[in-house]
Amino acid sequence: MPNPVTGLIVGGTQLVGGMMAADSASEAAGISAAAQERAGQLAAEEARFRPVGITTRFGRSTFETGPDGRVTGAGYELSPELRAYQDRLMGLTGMGLTQAEAAPGMYQPLMAAAPGLFGLAQGYLAETPQQAAQQYMARQQELLAPGRERQLSQLQNRLFQTGREGLAIGATGARPSGAAGLGAASPEMEAYYNALAQQDAELATRAQQAGMEQTRFGAGLFGTGADLLRGAYQGQIAALAPYEAYLGQAKGLEALGQQPLSLGIDIGAQGKSAAGAQALLTSGMSAAQTMQAVNAYNPFATFLTGLSGNPMFAQGVSSAFQPYMGAQQAMRQYGAGNVYGYGGGGMAPGPVTSFY
Repeated sequence: MPNPVTGLIVGGTQLVGGMMAADSASEAAGISAAAQERAGQLAAEEARFRPVGITTRFGRSTFETGPDGRVTGAGYELSPELRAYQDRLMGLTGMGLTQAEAAPGMYQPLMAAAPGLFGLAQGYLAETPQQAAQQYMARQQELLAPGRERQLSQLQNRLFQTGREGLAIGATGARPSGAAGLGAASPEMEAYYNALAQQDAELATRAQQAGMEQTRFGAGLFGTGADLLRGAYQGQIAALAPYEAYLGQAKGLEALGQQPLSLGIDIGAQGKSAAGAQALLTSGMSAAQTMQAVNAYNPFATFLTGLSGNPMFAQGVSSAFQPYMGAQQAMRQYGAGNVYGYGGGGMAPGPVTSFY
């Protein structure tokens, strides 16, 4: 029969050893976590951005840090000479902007003339080149009509005075196309009408050219109006050139003053060591993990745990309590009447005190 006292002692020893091992492991984990946190803080400190204030011929930079060492503000300041130059340029910039604001009024005549040219061009282009040629021909013949009539009257008077008014020669038949031939006339009258026909042919040629010239002229008016508008708009844009030039120079001086700020940022960025921070973090984490195993070791807890699992320990405890267990067994038997023959309905002895 297993000894219950032995089981209690062995189990208690194992429990105490396990609790001591758990406490040691918990304490070691806390120490390791603190060490890892410290390693992270050191690595972050190594990798922190640390700008440097710079002063140059053109200005200087400033950086503000908080109580924790972090950068909370940055700025730069131009040198007095550059600031004075910039103030003068900004004054010119204002003047250039005033000039640009006046440009629309200056170019208003061009913008007003363009619509008139467009309307005039539409009038010229309202007629086709053929219609324009006919108009030209009609106007030229109206101009020549009084002179022609005067010449015809003088010719007729001269023929009458010489008695050759009724003379008519040189008639021709119908043309192959069916058109009528030339009528008979006196040599003087024939020469006169031939001159008129030659003159009309020349007028017809010039009329055709005049019709085409009118169309080209109308189209040119559209182009001229468009050029006026384009010039007006380009002039207004060009009016901003002085303002942009002055402002660009002022911005260039501002960039010179910003150089110390950029240099300070660059130096601060180069000063931080990402590789060093990573090395600190890695070594700190490795050391913390190594020490965790060392700190978690509790020799007494290990001893108790190993002792509770040793069969000889359990056997020794059982042997030590064997006499007491034998006495207890005897008293049980005596109380039951098995030793002295008491039993059944007989009087049983009083209660027996247990050893455990």
